[in-house]
Amino acid sequence: MKFIQRYLPILDWGRTYDRATATGDLVAAVIVTIMLIPQSLAYALLAGLPAEVGLYASILPLVAYTLFGTSRALAVGPVAVVSLMTASAVGELAAQGTPEYLGAAIVLALLSGIILLVMGFLRLGFLANLLSHPVISGFITASGLLIATSQLKHILGIPASGHTLIEILQSILQHAHEINWLTFAIGAGATAFLFWARKGLKKRLLRLGSGVFLADILAKAGPVAAVAVTTLGAAFFGLADKGVRLVGDIPQGLPTPQLPGFDSKLWLALAGPALLISVIGFVESVSIAQTLAAKRRQRIDPDQELIGLGASNIASAVSGGYPVTGGFARSVVNFDAGAATPAAGAFTAVGIALAALFLTPLLSNLPQATLAATIIVAVLSLVDFAAIKRTFIYSKADFSAMAVTILVTLFVGVETGVVTGVALSLALHLYRSSRPHMAVVGVIPGTEHFRNVDRHKVVTGDSVLTLRVDESLFFANARFLEDRVYQLVAERPELKHIVLMCPAVNAIDASALESLEAINHRLSEAGVQFHLSEVKGPVMDRLKRSDFLQELSGQVFLSQYDALSTLDPLTSHIANGDGKKDPAKTPAWTGPVI
Repeated sequence: MKFIQRYLPILDWGRTYDRATATGDLVAAVIVTIMLIPQSLAYALLAGLPAEVGLYASILPLVAYTLFGTSRALAVGPVAVVSLMTASAVGELAAQGTPEYLGAAIVLALLSGIILLVMGFLRLGFLANLLSHPVISGFITASGLLIATSQLKHILGIPASGHTLIEILQSILQHAHEINWLTFAIGAGATAFLFWARKGLKKRLLRLGSGVFLADILAKAGPVAAVAVTTLGAAFFGLADKGVRLVGDIPQGLPTPQLPGFDSKLWLALAGPALLISVIGFVESVSIAQTLAAKRRQRIDPDQELIGLGASNIASAVSGGYPVTGGFARSVVNFDAGAATPAAGAFTAVGIALAALFLTPLLSNLPQATLAATIIVAVLSLVDFAAIKRTFIYSKADFSAMAVTILVTLFVGVETGVVTGVALSLALHLYRSSRPHMAVVGVIPGTEHFRNVDRHKVVTGDSVLTLRVDESLFFANARFLEDRVYQLVAERPELKHIVLMCPAVNAIDASALESLEAINHRLSEAGVQFHLSEVKGPVMDRLKRSDFLQELSGQVFLSQYDALSTLDPLTSHIANGDGKKDPAKTPAWTGPVI
């Protein structure tokens, strides 16, 4: 039963599900449904797909996440960044508007789901930690700018194209003389209204005496109001005959569930983009889920989240949708509206299904400029210039990685930007790990504490040198440790002992072990004994499996103070010259492993 419950979290929270919880979930579902309908249509068009595909991707995936997801507030569905990545990936293989294009998008969802499931079953959720936040933030900021720029063609009513910022802007300038001013009026007006609704409508309603709950719902319903007004206006004034591009007929009803056919060449071509979409989608989702869960003192399981998102993407493919993931804005709305369990997503799916069954005939006169305005307002909230400034002030290395990711995404392409970001994250991690912080330390007078000689007033001796390493030792930094030790020994001809202080060393791999053996051998030849102190239990267990401890020229001490008292009693006494009891000379540690 525990095995099944682990992979079906609904069996856990479902046992305590009651009427009060259901009420909170239903209220949240109503608000999210109102928000999701126009977003689903808009993001489908952003992905280059028919509008109804966005609705299809917002039904079964939500039900699947309800069954397999662990976040109580994450709202799964189409999102802007994944929609852009879908358009970029599928656009290389087929022309927009063709059955082949839709089929490739469905296969992309299926492959993404399979990849996420495999990662989940292999418990690879920790991989999200390998992507630095500045790089992810930079990619999302660049994607937001790229998406907003790509939607200007719909606001202006011109046939622009392109995949990079320069291509899009050049295309817009080339077609600038073709601007449809009616379309521009609709798009600019809708954009201005949606910005106002997002920032100022709720405050205005509260000042007019409206209740908080009603004001919140009306503010969230801004996109629905824009859709309704512009659709009615387009139908009444016959704007289609005046060059305003409309969504057109949207098939009424629900899709017939089916799996896409297997085409080895197509699947192979989409495998790389599917992996990138999976990783970016998972990182975005798990970041949102963890943030919201922390506010309620809940927790999520990253490995199970992989399974939940994988099931959602497979469900999307089965229902004729495209890749989905957790959306930031919708999840926050879902959380604020009182969603208590993932069941809120299932209730939202029912609302979207009803919209697909009964509302789609009413949307044929919806101007594409309105959906473009919806996208622009949504994605610009992802653009975080303040984060760029903060990162620049705090860390020039992180800022460099962030800036490169932004520039590559904007001027080369989305997929290249993702790959560059991932590579920079790993390179930055390896660079920092390869140059760990190391400090020569001495004892603070009157205490048994050891601190950096460059930062504190400490006591040190001439015959004993203590080097503290603040990183686990592995292949990337093993040679750096060797060079540092040899440098320190060369600078101190009177040195008799060197102690490697290891309180921050959580692991020593085989390469680092060879480096320690080399250090021990070379120091012995130079007449210097090599010692260790404050070695953690698991690390000590691994060292005991080798011959290193038997060949060690020095000793292993329980604490650095024990090492100093044993190897240099005079310095130890001087350090305690404040009247504190002089420490007795202590032997090397032979007690239990800690």
